[in-house]
Amino acid sequence: MKTHSTTILTVRHEGRVAIGGDGQVSLGQTIIKADAMKIRKLMDDRVLCGFAGGAADAFALLERFEAKLKDYPQNVPRAATELAKEWRTDRALRRLEAMIAVVDAKHTLLVSGTGDVIQPTDGILGIGSGGNFALAAARALIRHTQLSAAQIVQESLRIAAEICVYSNAEIVVEELVSET
Repeated sequence: MKTHSTTILTVRHEGRVAIGGDGQVSLGQTIIKADAMKIRKLMDDRVLCGFAGGAADAFALLERFEAKLKDYPQNVPRAATELAKEWRTDRALRRLEAMIAVVDAKHTLLVSGTGDVIQPTDGILGIGSGGNFALAAARALIRHTQLSAAQIVQESLRIAAEICVYSNAEIVVEELVSET
């Protein structure tokens, strides 16, 4: 059985960057946990990560990313790129079915399951089972409301939870000051 989990969303808006995630973890068609914590603070709360995919794979990927951050503490894109290089060449990592969304004051990055590092043009990134639903909601809210980044993440994740059976409304949101 495949473990499904998560909707993770990041929004960079009006001098803030927010990242949030739901709490659901499903095994096949069964919810096995409703309040999982899928957002992590790293580097003395200067870097925020959210992870999606197989739970064990996501934790393994997150641990490796944290190690790369220690090697390149002032350079999140470099840490992500080094992780992607390792992901592509390491036999064990290549089998991981997970991805992470990473934000700091300057960058929003997706480290994908194929070892790619992608920076969205608009600062909005959705991953996981409900990621595209949350992404669409966030883009609409940015265009048509005066909500803050954290409020947009919260509301977009609620909308995704109403649509995606692998997402729920047990939402955690973290926020940083944005330099971009």
